[in-house]
Amino acid sequence: MYLQKGCVQLTVVNDNGKEAVVGILGPGDFLGVRCIAGRFIRRSTATAIAPTTVLVIEKDEMIRLIHEERQFSERFIASMLARSIREEETLIDQLLDSSEKRLLHILLLLASFGAPGHPQNVLPDISQETLAEMIGTTRSRVNLFMNKFRKLGFIEYGRRLRGLQINKSRLSAILQD
Repeated sequence: MYLQKGCVQLTVVNDNGKEAVVGILGPGDFLGVRCIAGRFIRRSTATAIAPTTVLVIEKDEMIRLIHEERQFSERFIASMLARSIREEETLIDQLLDSSEKRLLHILLLLASFGAPGHPQNVLPDISQETLAEMIGTTRSRVNLFMNKFRKLGFIEYGRRLRGLQINKSRLSAILQD
């Protein structure tokens, strides 16, 4: 499947029922690619967290496109490499960064999922519970950080706004410190 627009979270559940968000995908990303490599056991579940449009490509057609259409093949490989890099960075964040810094990273990542070349400044409503699951902390900690980020001018939200407004330049600057 090819994600044309929107945002999808990938989650896994262990034998004890504990759930973890292991990835966030946006426009230009592919889903279900494990089947191309002959892996038919699905380990994660994809759930749309914003209005999403997905193009379903049958396995045989996908393999044909990869072999015969150079431009498509290059796009697919670039998408897989970008995803691999994001997953590696996320793992490093989980191992080394504070939950506050992980939240800053995820907000920037979500803001980058606009149309290609046109990232979003306003994210659709996303619950603090979902953000907490994404970064591996509690909703109350996310609430604390979100209030802090709003006071610092990193984000803006409230009744008059539709969604969460991100000040990407300020967020990027703080992450580079």
